Amino acid sequence: MPKGRTRTLAELGPRYKWVALSNTTLGLLIATINSSIVLIALPDIFKGIGINPLDPGNTSYLLWMMMGFLVVTAVLVVSFGRLGDMFGRARMYNMGFLIFTVSSVLLAVTWMQGDAAALWLIGWRIVQGVGGAFLMANSSAILTDAFPAHQRGMALGINGVAAITGSFLGLVIGGVLAPVNWHWVFLVSVPFGVLGTVWAYLKLHDTSEPKHARMDWWGNITFAVGLIAVLVAITYGIQPYGDSSMGWGNPWVIAGLVGGAAVLVAFAVIETRVPNPLFNLSLFGLRTFSFGNLANLMASLGRGGLQFILIIWLQGIWLPQHGYSFESTPLWAGIYMLPMTVGFLIAAPVSGVLSDKFGSRGFATVGLVVTAATFVALTVLPVNFSYPVFAALLLVNGLGMGLFSSPNRAAVMNSLPGDARGVGAGMTATFQNSAMVLSIGVFFGLIIAGLSTNLPTAMATGLTAHGVPADQAAAVAGLPAVAVLFAAFLGYNPIESLLGPTLSTLPPDQAQFLTGRSFFPNLISGPFSDGLAVAFMFAIAACLIGAVASWFAVEKKTAQAAPAPAVPAQAEHHESVGEELAGIAGELTATTPSRSTE
Repeated sequence: MPKGRTRTLAELGPRYKWVALSNTTLGLLIATINSSIVLIALPDIFKGIGINPLDPGNTSYLLWMMMGFLVVTAVLVVSFGRLGDMFGRARMYNMGFLIFTVSSVLLAVTWMQGDAAALWLIGWRIVQGVGGAFLMANSSAILTDAFPAHQRGMALGINGVAAITGSFLGLVIGGVLAPVNWHWVFLVSVPFGVLGTVWAYLKLHDTSEPKHARMDWWGNITFAVGLIAVLVAITYGIQPYGDSSMGWGNPWVIAGLVGGAAVLVAFAVIETRVPNPLFNLSLFGLRTFSFGNLANLMASLGRGGLQFILIIWLQGIWLPQHGYSFESTPLWAGIYMLPMTVGFLIAAPVSGVLSDKFGSRGFATVGLVVTAATFVALTVLPVNFSYPVFAALLLVNGLGMGLFSSPNRAAVMNSLPGDARGVGAGMTATFQNSAMVLSIGVFFGLIIAGLSTNLPTAMATGLTAHGVPADQAAAVAGLPAVAVLFAAFLGYNPIESLLGPTLSTLPPDQAQFLTGRSFFPNLISGPFSDGLAVAFMFAIAACLIGAVASWFAVEKKTAQAAPAPAVPAQAEHHESVGEELAGIAGELTATTPSRSTE
Protein backbone atom coordinates (compact mmCIF):
# COMPACT_ATOMS: atom_id res chain seq x y z
CA MET A 1 0.00 0.00 0.00
CA PRO A 2 1.41 3.42 -0.90
CA LYS A 3 2.64 5.54 1.94
CA GLY A 4 -0.14 7.97 1.17
CA ARG A 5 -2.67 5.38 2.33
CA THR A 6 -1.21 5.21 5.84
CA ARG A 7 -3.29 7.20 8.31
CA THR A 8 -3.32 7.72 12.03
CA LEU A 9 -6.48 6.73 13.87
CA ALA A 10 -7.04 10.39 14.73
CA GLU A 11 -7.03 11.24 11.01
CA LEU A 12 -9.38 8.40 10.15
CA GLY A 13 -11.95 9.48 12.71
CA PRO A 14 -14.26 7.64 15.09
CA ARG A 15 -16.18 5.78 12.38
CA TYR A 16 -13.15 4.00 10.93
CA LYS A 17 -13.22 1.16 13.44
CA TRP A 18 -16.77 0.26 12.34
CA VAL A 19 -15.69 0.28 8.70
CA ALA A 20 -12.84 -2.08 9.60
CA LEU A 21 -15.19 -4.35 11.57
CA SER A 22 -17.84 -4.56 8.85
CA ASN A 23 -15.38 -5.23 6.02
CA THR A 24 -13.30 -7.83 7.88
CA THR A 25 -16.51 -9.52 9.05
CA LEU A 26 -17.67 -9.77 5.42
CA GLY A 27 -14.26 -11.18 4.45
CA LEU A 28 -14.25 -13.87 7.12
CA LEU A 29 -17.90 -14.72 6.42
CA ILE A 30 -17.38 -15.48 2.73
CA ALA A 31 -14.07 -17.26 3.42
CA THR A 32 -15.62 -19.62 5.96
CA ILE A 33 -18.81 -20.12 3.91
CA ASN A 34 -16.58 -21.35 1.10
CA SER A 35 -14.60 -23.60 3.44
CA SER A 36 -17.77 -25.65 4.08
CA ILE A 37 -20.10 -24.98 1.12
CA VAL A 38 -18.40 -27.70 -0.94
CA LEU A 39 -19.05 -30.38 1.72
CA ILE A 40 -22.78 -30.50 1.03
CA ALA A 41 -22.45 -29.75 -2.69
CA LEU A 42 -19.95 -32.54 -3.48
CA PRO A 43 -22.50 -35.06 -4.84
CA ASP A 44 -23.86 -32.52 -7.34
CA ILE A 45 -20.39 -31.25 -8.25
CA PHE A 46 -19.07 -34.74 -9.00
CA LYS A 47 -22.26 -35.66 -10.83
CA GLY A 48 -21.94 -32.48 -12.87
CA ILE A 49 -18.38 -33.25 -13.98
CA GLY A 50 -19.09 -36.94 -14.55
CA ILE A 51 -17.02 -38.53 -11.78
CA ASN A 52 -18.08 -41.18 -9.26
CA PRO A 53 -16.47 -40.06 -5.97
CA LEU A 54 -16.96 -43.52 -4.44
CA ASP A 55 -14.72 -45.14 -7.06
CA PRO A 56 -11.48 -46.06 -5.22
CA GLY A 57 -9.46 -44.29 -7.92
CA ASN A 58 -11.30 -41.04 -7.23
CA THR A 59 -10.93 -40.97 -3.45
CA SER A 60 -8.05 -38.51 -3.70
CA TYR A 61 -10.23 -36.08 -5.66
CA LEU A 62 -12.87 -36.33 -2.97
CA LEU A 63 -10.44 -35.74 -0.11
CA TRP A 64 -8.67 -32.83 -1.77
CA MET A 65 -11.96 -31.12 -2.61
CA MET A 66 -12.81 -31.35 1.09
CA MET A 67 -9.41 -30.72 2.65
CA GLY A 68 -7.39 -28.67 0.14
CA PHE A 69 -8.78 -25.32 1.28
CA LEU A 70 -8.03 -26.08 4.93
CA VAL A 71 -4.53 -27.38 4.25
CA VAL A 72 -3.41 -24.37 2.23
CA THR A 73 -4.81 -21.83 4.71
CA ALA A 74 -3.07 -23.65 7.57
CA VAL A 75 0.26 -23.56 5.73
CA LEU A 76 0.19 -19.97 4.44
CA VAL A 77 -1.64 -17.95 7.05
CA VAL A 78 1.38 -17.22 9.26
CA SER A 79 3.52 -16.17 6.27
CA PHE A 80 0.78 -13.81 5.14
CA GLY A 81 0.47 -12.36 8.63
CA ARG A 82 4.20 -11.65 8.52
CA LEU A 83 3.80 -10.00 5.11
CA GLY A 84 1.07 -7.84 6.62
CA ASP A 85 3.47 -6.61 9.31
CA MET A 86 6.12 -5.90 6.66
CA PHE A 87 4.11 -4.41 3.78
CA GLY A 88 0.84 -3.27 5.32
CA ARG A 89 -2.02 -5.30 6.80
CA ALA A 90 -4.73 -3.53 4.84
CA ARG A 91 -2.81 -4.03 1.60
CA MET A 92 -2.34 -7.77 2.17
CA TYR A 93 -5.94 -8.16 3.29
CA ASN A 94 -7.18 -6.40 0.14
CA MET A 95 -4.99 -8.66 -2.01
CA GLY A 96 -6.63 -11.64 -0.34
CA PHE A 97 -10.10 -10.35 -1.24
CA LEU A 98 -9.01 -9.96 -4.87
CA ILE A 99 -7.44 -13.43 -5.12
CA PHE A 100 -10.48 -14.98 -3.47
CA THR A 101 -12.87 -13.27 -5.88
CA VAL A 102 -10.93 -14.14 -9.04
CA SER A 103 -10.61 -17.79 -8.01
CA SER A 104 -14.36 -17.94 -7.25
CA VAL A 105 -15.11 -16.74 -10.79
CA LEU A 106 -12.78 -19.36 -12.32
CA LEU A 107 -14.32 -22.11 -10.18
CA ALA A 108 -17.81 -21.09 -11.28
CA VAL A 109 -16.98 -21.17 -15.01
CA THR A 110 -15.63 -24.74 -14.97
CA TRP A 111 -16.49 -26.18 -18.41
CA MET A 112 -14.46 -29.39 -18.45
CA GLN A 113 -15.49 -32.94 -17.56
CA GLY A 114 -13.88 -35.89 -15.81
CA ASP A 115 -10.36 -35.83 -14.38
CA ALA A 116 -9.51 -32.50 -16.03
CA ALA A 117 -12.48 -30.82 -14.32
CA ALA A 118 -11.60 -32.38 -10.95
CA LEU A 119 -8.00 -31.15 -11.17
CA TRP A 120 -9.16 -27.68 -12.29
CA LEU A 121 -11.55 -27.43 -9.32
CA ILE A 122 -8.96 -28.65 -6.81
CA GLY A 123 -6.33 -26.27 -8.20
CA TRP A 124 -8.54 -23.21 -7.99
CA ARG A 125 -9.85 -24.28 -4.58
CA ILE A 126 -6.23 -24.17 -3.43
CA VAL A 127 -5.83 -20.68 -4.93
CA GLN A 128 -9.07 -19.69 -3.21
CA GLY A 129 -7.49 -20.93 0.01
CA VAL A 130 -4.53 -18.59 -0.65
CA GLY A 131 -6.97 -15.67 -0.74
CA GLY A 132 -8.68 -16.96 2.39
CA ALA A 133 -5.31 -17.16 4.15
CA PHE A 134 -4.62 -13.48 3.40
CA LEU A 135 -8.05 -12.57 4.82
CA MET A 136 -7.72 -14.72 7.95
CA ALA A 137 -4.14 -13.66 8.69
CA ASN A 138 -4.76 -9.92 8.64
CA SER A 139 -8.36 -9.38 9.77
CA SER A 140 -7.65 -9.81 13.49
CA ALA A 141 -4.61 -7.51 13.30
CA ILE A 142 -6.62 -4.82 11.45
CA LEU A 143 -9.32 -4.95 14.13
CA THR A 144 -6.81 -4.91 16.98
CA ASP A 145 -5.21 -1.81 15.46
CA ALA A 146 -8.58 -0.10 14.96
CA PHE A 147 -10.33 -0.73 18.29
CA PRO A 148 -9.40 0.40 21.79
CA ALA A 149 -8.60 -2.37 24.26
CA HIS A 150 -11.90 -2.10 26.11
CA GLN A 151 -13.84 -2.81 22.88
CA ARG A 152 -11.64 -5.42 21.25
CA GLY A 153 -13.45 -8.39 22.77
CA MET A 154 -16.71 -7.15 21.30
CA ALA A 155 -15.15 -6.50 17.86
CA LEU A 156 -13.29 -9.80 17.70
CA GLY A 157 -16.40 -11.55 19.02
CA ILE A 158 -18.52 -10.24 16.15
CA ASN A 159 -15.75 -11.20 13.74
CA GLY A 160 -15.60 -14.66 15.28
CA VAL A 161 -19.36 -15.04 14.95
CA ALA A 162 -18.99 -14.46 11.21
CA ALA A 163 -16.28 -17.14 11.00
CA ILE A 164 -18.29 -19.83 12.81
CA THR A 165 -21.62 -18.82 11.28
CA GLY A 166 -20.08 -18.98 7.82
CA SER A 167 -18.99 -22.58 8.30
CA PHE A 168 -22.60 -23.60 9.04
CA LEU A 169 -24.28 -21.28 6.55
CA GLY A 170 -22.08 -22.87 3.90
CA LEU A 171 -23.77 -26.23 4.58
CA VAL A 172 -27.25 -24.79 4.05
CA ILE A 173 -26.35 -22.60 1.06
CA GLY A 174 -24.54 -25.51 -0.62
CA GLY A 175 -27.53 -27.77 -0.01
CA VAL A 176 -29.94 -25.25 -1.55
CA LEU A 177 -27.89 -24.15 -4.59
CA ALA A 178 -26.10 -27.34 -5.68
CA PRO A 179 -29.23 -29.29 -6.74
CA VAL A 180 -30.31 -26.32 -8.88
CA ASN A 181 -26.93 -25.74 -10.51
CA TRP A 182 -23.63 -26.71 -8.91
CA HIS A 183 -21.83 -23.77 -10.56
CA TRP A 184 -23.84 -21.44 -8.31
CA VAL A 185 -22.04 -22.86 -5.28
CA PHE A 186 -18.96 -20.89 -6.36
CA LEU A 187 -20.72 -18.04 -8.16
CA VAL A 188 -22.60 -16.95 -5.03
CA SER A 189 -19.40 -15.51 -3.53
CA VAL A 190 -18.50 -13.37 -6.54
CA PRO A 191 -20.71 -10.28 -5.96
CA PHE A 192 -19.72 -10.15 -2.29
CA GLY A 193 -16.08 -10.62 -3.25
CA VAL A 194 -16.23 -7.73 -5.74
CA LEU A 195 -17.97 -5.51 -3.17
CA GLY A 196 -15.46 -6.43 -0.45
CA THR A 197 -12.43 -5.93 -2.71
CA VAL A 198 -13.47 -2.44 -3.86
CA TRP A 199 -14.65 -1.44 -0.39
CA ALA A 200 -11.42 -2.61 1.27
CA TYR A 201 -9.28 -0.79 -1.30
CA LEU A 202 -11.15 2.48 -0.85
CA LYS A 203 -11.73 2.47 2.90
CA LEU A 204 -9.16 0.36 4.76
CA HIS A 205 -5.86 1.95 5.78
CA ASP A 206 -2.80 0.99 7.75
CA THR A 207 -2.60 2.94 11.00
CA SER A 208 1.20 2.81 11.27
CA GLU A 209 4.07 2.54 8.82
CA PRO A 210 4.81 -1.08 7.88
CA LYS A 211 8.05 -2.39 9.35
CA HIS A 212 10.10 -3.59 6.38
CA ALA A 213 12.50 -6.45 7.05
CA ARG A 214 14.30 -9.18 5.14
CA MET A 215 12.09 -12.16 4.37
CA ASP A 216 12.90 -15.34 6.29
CA TRP A 217 13.09 -17.59 3.22
CA TRP A 218 14.54 -20.64 4.97
CA GLY A 219 11.90 -20.36 7.64
CA ASN A 220 9.12 -20.06 5.05
CA ILE A 221 10.40 -23.03 3.05
CA THR A 222 10.96 -25.39 5.98
CA PHE A 223 7.66 -24.44 7.60
CA ALA A 224 5.70 -24.96 4.37
CA VAL A 225 7.43 -28.27 3.52
CA GLY A 226 7.10 -29.65 7.05
CA LEU A 227 3.49 -28.67 7.61
CA ILE A 228 2.36 -29.74 4.13
CA ALA A 229 4.02 -33.14 4.63
CA VAL A 230 2.26 -33.68 7.97
CA LEU A 231 -1.17 -32.48 6.80
CA VAL A 232 -1.04 -34.40 3.52
CA ALA A 233 0.00 -37.53 5.45
CA ILE A 234 -3.02 -37.09 7.73
CA THR A 235 -5.26 -36.64 4.68
CA TYR A 236 -4.02 -39.90 3.14
CA GLY A 237 -3.93 -41.67 6.49
CA ILE A 238 -7.73 -41.92 6.52
CA GLN A 239 -7.73 -43.62 3.10
CA PRO A 240 -7.53 -47.42 2.78
CA TYR A 241 -4.13 -48.97 2.11
CA GLY A 242 -3.74 -52.55 0.94
CA ASP A 243 -5.89 -54.79 3.13
CA SER A 244 -6.09 -52.17 5.87
CA SER A 245 -9.14 -49.96 6.38
CA MET A 246 -6.85 -46.94 6.86
CA GLY A 247 -3.53 -45.80 5.52
CA TRP A 248 -1.52 -45.21 8.69
CA GLY A 249 0.69 -48.16 7.75
CA ASN A 250 1.39 -46.74 4.30
CA PRO A 251 5.17 -46.08 4.06
CA TRP A 252 4.49 -42.75 2.35
CA VAL A 253 2.16 -41.67 5.17
CA ILE A 254 4.74 -42.67 7.78
CA ALA A 255 7.45 -40.86 5.83
CA GLY A 256 5.26 -37.75 5.61
CA LEU A 257 4.56 -37.72 9.34
CA VAL A 258 8.13 -38.45 10.45
CA GLY A 259 9.84 -36.40 7.75
CA GLY A 260 7.43 -33.49 8.18
CA ALA A 261 7.98 -33.48 11.94
CA ALA A 262 11.76 -33.50 11.42
CA VAL A 263 11.56 -30.55 9.01
CA LEU A 264 9.40 -28.64 11.52
CA VAL A 265 12.06 -29.26 14.19
CA ALA A 266 14.64 -27.83 11.78
CA PHE A 267 12.29 -24.87 11.23
CA ALA A 268 12.17 -24.21 14.97
CA VAL A 269 15.98 -24.21 15.14
CA ILE A 270 16.22 -21.83 12.17
CA GLU A 271 13.75 -19.43 13.76
CA THR A 272 16.02 -18.98 16.78
CA ARG A 273 18.95 -17.93 14.56
CA VAL A 274 17.56 -15.51 11.97
CA PRO A 275 17.08 -11.77 12.58
CA ASN A 276 13.50 -11.56 11.24
CA PRO A 277 11.89 -14.95 11.88
CA LEU A 278 8.63 -16.08 10.30
CA PHE A 279 7.52 -17.43 13.70
CA ASN A 280 8.41 -14.93 16.40
CA LEU A 281 9.19 -17.52 19.05
CA SER A 282 9.82 -14.77 21.62
CA LEU A 283 6.05 -14.23 21.64
CA PHE A 284 5.74 -17.51 23.51
CA GLY A 285 7.42 -15.70 26.40
CA LEU A 286 4.06 -13.94 26.78
CA ARG A 287 2.04 -16.10 29.11
CA THR A 288 -1.31 -14.98 27.71
CA PHE A 289 -0.22 -15.65 24.13
CA SER A 290 1.17 -19.11 24.95
CA PHE A 291 -1.69 -20.41 27.07
CA GLY A 292 -4.32 -18.71 24.91
CA ASN A 293 -2.96 -20.46 21.81
CA LEU A 294 -2.77 -23.78 23.62
CA ALA A 295 -6.42 -23.40 24.62
CA ASN A 296 -7.41 -22.48 21.06
CA LEU A 297 -5.45 -25.44 19.69
CA MET A 298 -7.23 -27.85 22.05
CA ALA A 299 -10.65 -26.32 21.31
CA SER A 300 -10.02 -26.69 17.57
CA LEU A 301 -8.94 -30.29 18.03
CA GLY A 302 -12.10 -30.97 20.00
CA ARG A 303 -14.58 -29.44 17.59
CA GLY A 304 -12.78 -29.58 14.21
CA GLY A 305 -14.02 -33.02 13.21
CA LEU A 306 -17.35 -32.61 15.02
CA GLN A 307 -19.05 -31.09 11.96
CA PHE A 308 -18.14 -34.09 9.82
CA ILE A 309 -19.21 -36.64 12.41
CA LEU A 310 -22.56 -34.96 13.07
CA ILE A 311 -23.24 -34.71 9.33
CA ILE A 312 -22.53 -38.45 8.90
CA TRP A 313 -24.67 -39.25 11.95
CA LEU A 314 -27.59 -37.27 10.54
CA GLN A 315 -27.21 -38.25 6.88
CA GLY A 316 -26.32 -41.90 7.29
CA ILE A 317 -28.59 -42.86 10.18
CA TRP A 318 -31.02 -40.42 11.74
CA LEU A 319 -32.56 -38.64 8.75
CA PRO A 320 -33.27 -41.82 6.73
CA GLN A 321 -34.76 -43.41 9.86
CA HIS A 322 -37.13 -40.46 10.06
CA GLY A 323 -38.39 -40.57 6.50
CA TYR A 324 -35.89 -38.48 4.53
CA SER A 325 -34.54 -39.80 1.25
CA PHE A 326 -30.77 -40.24 1.09
CA GLU A 327 -30.61 -37.64 -1.70
CA SER A 328 -32.21 -34.96 0.48
CA THR A 329 -30.12 -35.63 3.60
CA PRO A 330 -27.22 -33.22 2.82
CA LEU A 331 -29.51 -30.17 2.86
CA TRP A 332 -31.48 -31.29 5.91
CA ALA A 333 -28.31 -32.16 7.82
CA GLY A 334 -27.23 -28.53 7.46
CA ILE A 335 -30.63 -27.28 8.57
CA TYR A 336 -30.83 -29.60 11.59
CA MET A 337 -27.39 -28.43 12.77
CA LEU A 338 -28.43 -24.75 12.89
CA PRO A 339 -29.02 -24.74 16.70
CA MET A 340 -25.25 -24.88 17.14
CA THR A 341 -24.90 -21.73 15.02
CA VAL A 342 -27.67 -20.01 16.98
CA GLY A 343 -25.89 -20.77 20.26
CA PHE A 344 -22.66 -19.33 18.95
CA LEU A 345 -24.45 -16.26 17.57
CA ILE A 346 -25.89 -15.57 21.00
CA ALA A 347 -22.84 -16.24 23.15
CA ALA A 348 -19.89 -14.92 21.14
CA PRO A 349 -20.82 -11.22 20.97
CA VAL A 350 -22.14 -11.18 24.55
CA SER A 351 -19.04 -12.87 25.96
CA GLY A 352 -16.87 -10.51 23.93
CA VAL A 353 -18.53 -7.44 25.47
CA LEU A 354 -18.49 -8.90 28.99
CA SER A 355 -14.87 -10.03 28.74
CA ASP A 356 -13.90 -6.46 27.82
CA LYS A 357 -15.40 -5.46 31.16
CA PHE A 358 -14.57 -8.36 33.47
CA GLY A 359 -11.61 -10.13 31.82
CA SER A 360 -11.42 -13.16 29.56
CA ARG A 361 -10.24 -15.99 31.81
CA GLY A 362 -13.54 -16.95 33.43
CA PHE A 363 -15.57 -16.82 30.22
CA ALA A 364 -13.05 -18.81 28.17
CA THR A 365 -12.63 -21.45 30.88
CA VAL A 366 -16.37 -21.90 31.52
CA GLY A 367 -17.02 -22.00 27.76
CA LEU A 368 -14.78 -25.03 27.23
CA VAL A 369 -16.11 -26.78 30.34
CA VAL A 370 -19.65 -26.34 29.00
CA THR A 371 -18.54 -27.64 25.60
CA ALA A 372 -16.94 -30.70 27.21
CA ALA A 373 -20.18 -31.32 29.13
CA THR A 374 -22.16 -31.39 25.85
CA PHE A 375 -19.76 -33.99 24.47
CA VAL A 376 -20.36 -36.08 27.60
CA ALA A 377 -24.12 -35.82 26.99
CA LEU A 378 -23.69 -36.78 23.32
CA THR A 379 -21.87 -39.99 24.32
CA VAL A 380 -24.97 -41.22 26.19
CA LEU A 381 -27.46 -40.04 23.55
CA PRO A 382 -29.02 -42.95 21.61
CA VAL A 383 -28.03 -43.11 17.94
CA ASN A 384 -31.73 -42.80 17.09
CA PHE A 385 -32.20 -39.78 19.34
CA SER A 386 -35.08 -37.42 20.06
CA TYR A 387 -34.36 -34.32 17.98
CA PRO A 388 -35.40 -31.73 20.64
CA VAL A 389 -32.77 -33.22 22.98
CA PHE A 390 -30.17 -33.27 20.20
CA ALA A 391 -31.00 -29.67 19.23
CA ALA A 392 -30.70 -28.55 22.85
CA LEU A 393 -27.24 -30.15 23.10
CA LEU A 394 -26.14 -28.48 19.86
CA LEU A 395 -27.43 -25.13 21.16
CA VAL A 396 -25.51 -25.49 24.44
CA ASN A 397 -22.42 -26.63 22.53
CA GLY A 398 -22.63 -23.46 20.42
CA LEU A 399 -23.09 -21.37 23.57
CA GLY A 400 -20.00 -22.96 25.11
CA MET A 401 -17.83 -22.37 22.04
CA GLY A 402 -19.14 -18.80 21.80
CA LEU A 403 -18.28 -18.17 25.45
CA PHE A 404 -14.75 -19.37 24.77
CA SER A 405 -14.02 -17.98 21.33
CA SER A 406 -14.33 -14.20 21.67
CA PRO A 407 -12.55 -13.80 25.04
CA ASN A 408 -9.77 -16.16 23.93
CA ARG A 409 -9.18 -14.31 20.69
CA ALA A 410 -9.25 -10.90 22.38
CA ALA A 411 -6.84 -12.01 25.12
CA VAL A 412 -4.36 -13.41 22.59
CA MET A 413 -4.47 -10.33 20.35
CA ASN A 414 -4.28 -7.91 23.29
CA SER A 415 -1.11 -9.61 24.52
CA LEU A 416 0.79 -8.82 21.31
CA PRO A 417 3.08 -5.85 20.70
CA GLY A 418 1.80 -3.51 18.00
CA ASP A 419 4.34 -4.45 15.31
CA ALA A 420 3.79 -8.20 15.77
CA ARG A 421 0.01 -8.39 15.50
CA GLY A 422 0.05 -9.67 11.94
CA VAL A 423 2.50 -12.49 12.58
CA GLY A 424 0.86 -13.23 15.95
CA ALA A 425 -2.59 -13.49 14.37
CA GLY A 426 -1.09 -15.67 11.65
CA MET A 427 0.49 -17.99 14.20
CA THR A 428 -2.83 -18.31 16.02
CA ALA A 429 -4.69 -19.03 12.77
CA THR A 430 -2.03 -21.61 11.82
CA PHE A 431 -2.52 -23.50 15.08
CA GLN A 432 -6.29 -23.37 14.65
CA ASN A 433 -6.41 -24.42 10.98
CA SER A 434 -3.79 -27.16 11.45
CA ALA A 435 -5.74 -28.47 14.44
CA MET A 436 -8.91 -28.56 12.33
CA VAL A 437 -7.23 -30.79 9.71
CA LEU A 438 -5.68 -32.97 12.43
CA SER A 439 -9.05 -33.18 14.19
CA ILE A 440 -10.78 -34.36 11.02
CA GLY A 441 -8.11 -37.05 10.66
CA VAL A 442 -8.49 -38.10 14.30
CA PHE A 443 -12.31 -38.15 14.27
CA PHE A 444 -12.48 -40.00 10.96
CA GLY A 445 -9.80 -42.42 12.13
CA LEU A 446 -11.62 -43.22 15.37
CA ILE A 447 -14.97 -43.67 13.63
CA ILE A 448 -13.44 -45.87 10.91
CA ALA A 449 -11.64 -47.94 13.56
CA GLY A 450 -14.96 -48.46 15.35
CA LEU A 451 -16.74 -49.40 12.14
CA SER A 452 -13.97 -51.72 10.96
CA THR A 453 -14.26 -53.83 14.11
CA ASN A 454 -17.96 -54.74 13.86
CA LEU A 455 -19.38 -53.53 10.54
CA PRO A 456 -18.06 -56.30 8.22
CA THR A 457 -19.75 -59.05 10.24
CA ALA A 458 -22.97 -57.07 10.61
CA MET A 459 -22.95 -56.21 6.89
CA ALA A 460 -22.34 -59.79 5.71
CA THR A 461 -25.00 -61.22 8.04
CA GLY A 462 -27.59 -58.59 7.09
CA LEU A 463 -27.04 -58.93 3.34
CA THR A 464 -27.14 -62.74 3.25
CA ALA A 465 -30.31 -62.71 5.38
CA HIS A 466 -32.01 -60.76 2.58
CA GLY A 467 -30.98 -62.87 -0.39
CA VAL A 468 -27.53 -61.55 -1.36
CA PRO A 469 -25.25 -64.49 -2.31
CA ALA A 470 -22.67 -65.19 0.40
CA ASP A 471 -19.65 -64.49 -1.80
CA GLN A 472 -21.04 -61.13 -2.96
CA ALA A 473 -22.09 -60.22 0.60
CA ALA A 474 -18.58 -61.05 1.82
CA ALA A 475 -17.07 -58.91 -0.95
CA VAL A 476 -19.23 -55.92 -0.02
CA ALA A 477 -18.59 -56.46 3.70
CA GLY A 478 -14.87 -56.54 2.98
CA LEU A 479 -14.88 -53.07 1.42
CA PRO A 480 -13.13 -50.38 3.48
CA ALA A 481 -15.34 -48.71 6.06
CA VAL A 482 -14.36 -45.33 4.63
CA ALA A 483 -16.41 -46.17 1.51
CA VAL A 484 -19.49 -46.61 3.68
CA LEU A 485 -18.76 -43.34 5.50
CA PHE A 486 -18.24 -41.39 2.29
CA ALA A 487 -21.44 -42.81 0.78
CA ALA A 488 -23.43 -41.63 3.80
CA PHE A 489 -21.57 -38.31 3.89
CA LEU A 490 -22.31 -37.58 0.24
CA GLY A 491 -26.01 -38.39 0.42
CA TYR A 492 -25.79 -41.52 -1.73
CA ASN A 493 -27.86 -44.59 -0.95
CA PRO A 494 -24.99 -46.63 0.51
CA ILE A 495 -26.34 -50.14 -0.16
CA GLU A 496 -27.39 -49.21 -3.68
CA SER A 497 -23.91 -47.80 -4.33
CA LEU A 498 -22.08 -50.76 -2.79
CA LEU A 499 -24.17 -53.59 -4.31
CA GLY A 500 -24.53 -52.05 -7.76
CA PRO A 501 -25.64 -54.60 -10.43
CA THR A 502 -26.19 -57.31 -7.79
CA LEU A 503 -29.47 -55.62 -6.83
CA SER A 504 -31.05 -56.55 -10.16
CA THR A 505 -30.55 -60.26 -9.39
CA LEU A 506 -32.49 -60.11 -6.11
CA PRO A 507 -36.25 -60.51 -5.61
CA PRO A 508 -37.84 -57.03 -5.96
CA ASP A 509 -39.14 -56.96 -2.39
CA GLN A 510 -35.69 -57.79 -0.97
CA ALA A 511 -33.95 -55.26 -3.21
CA GLN A 512 -36.46 -52.62 -2.15
CA PHE A 513 -35.93 -53.41 1.54
CA LEU A 514 -32.13 -53.35 1.28
CA THR A 515 -32.17 -49.94 -0.43
CA GLY A 516 -34.91 -48.55 1.82
CA ARG A 517 -34.52 -46.04 4.61
CA SER A 518 -34.26 -48.51 7.49
CA PHE A 519 -31.85 -51.31 6.54
CA PHE A 520 -28.60 -49.35 6.28
CA PRO A 521 -29.24 -47.01 9.24
CA ASN A 522 -30.13 -49.96 11.48
CA LEU A 523 -27.13 -51.91 10.20
CA ILE A 524 -24.62 -49.16 10.88
CA SER A 525 -26.06 -47.83 14.16
CA GLY A 526 -24.25 -50.24 16.51
CA PRO A 527 -20.78 -50.08 14.92
CA PHE A 528 -21.08 -46.32 14.40
CA SER A 529 -22.01 -45.82 18.05
CA ASP A 530 -18.82 -47.61 19.15
CA GLY A 531 -16.62 -45.26 17.13
CA LEU A 532 -18.69 -42.25 18.12
CA ALA A 533 -18.16 -42.82 21.84
CA VAL A 534 -14.36 -42.97 21.42
CA ALA A 535 -14.35 -39.83 19.22
CA PHE A 536 -16.38 -37.89 21.78
CA MET A 537 -14.07 -39.00 24.60
CA PHE A 538 -11.17 -37.50 22.64
CA ALA A 539 -13.13 -34.26 22.25
CA ILE A 540 -13.90 -34.17 25.98
CA ALA A 541 -10.22 -34.55 26.88
CA ALA A 542 -9.17 -31.84 24.40
CA CYS A 543 -11.76 -29.35 25.72
CA LEU A 544 -10.81 -29.94 29.35
CA ILE A 545 -7.11 -29.41 28.59
CA GLY A 546 -8.12 -26.22 26.79
CA ALA A 547 -10.15 -25.11 29.81
CA VAL A 548 -7.13 -25.53 32.09
CA ALA A 549 -4.96 -23.59 29.63
CA SER A 550 -7.58 -20.81 29.51
CA TRP A 551 -7.47 -20.47 33.28
CA PHE A 552 -3.74 -19.78 33.12
CA ALA A 553 -3.93 -17.57 30.02
CA VAL A 554 -4.36 -14.15 31.66
CA GLU A 555 -1.63 -12.38 33.59
CA LYS A 556 -2.35 -9.99 36.42
CA LYS A 557 -0.89 -7.05 34.53
CA THR A 558 -3.36 -7.54 31.69
CA ALA A 559 -6.33 -6.95 33.93
CA GLN A 560 -4.76 -3.78 35.24
CA ALA A 561 -4.41 -2.44 31.73
CA ALA A 562 -8.16 -2.18 31.13
CA PRO A 563 -8.51 1.58 31.78
CA ALA A 564 -6.66 2.25 28.52
CA PRO A 565 -8.26 5.67 27.87
CA ALA A 566 -6.29 7.08 30.80
CA VAL A 567 -3.08 6.89 28.72
CA PRO A 568 -2.00 10.42 27.74
CA ALA A 569 -3.38 11.34 24.33
CA GLN A 570 -0.08 12.78 23.13
CA ALA A 571 1.66 9.38 23.39
CA GLU A 572 1.29 8.70 19.67
CA HIS A 573 0.91 5.18 18.33
CA HIS A 574 4.11 5.36 16.33
CA GLU A 575 6.07 4.53 19.48
CA SER A 576 6.43 0.91 18.44
CA VAL A 577 9.45 0.29 20.65
CA GLY A 578 7.50 1.18 23.77
CA GLU A 579 4.63 -0.99 22.60
CA GLU A 580 6.91 -3.94 22.00
CA LEU A 581 8.49 -3.64 25.43
CA ALA A 582 5.02 -3.41 26.98
CA GLY A 583 3.88 -6.47 25.04
CA ILE A 584 6.91 -8.53 26.02
CA ALA A 585 6.28 -7.60 29.61
CA GLY A 586 2.85 -9.19 29.25
CA GLU A 587 0.80 -6.02 29.34
CA LEU A 588 -1.97 -5.03 26.99
CA THR A 589 -0.61 -2.96 24.14
CA ALA A 590 -3.76 -0.91 24.14
CA THR A 591 -2.06 2.44 23.74
CA THR A 592 -2.29 2.48 19.97
CA PRO A 593 -6.03 2.15 19.44
CA SER A 594 -7.13 3.77 22.69
CA ARG A 595 -5.50 7.02 21.72
CA SER A 596 -7.92 7.50 18.89
CA THR A 597 -11.25 9.15 19.26
CA GLU A 598 -13.92 6.56 19.67
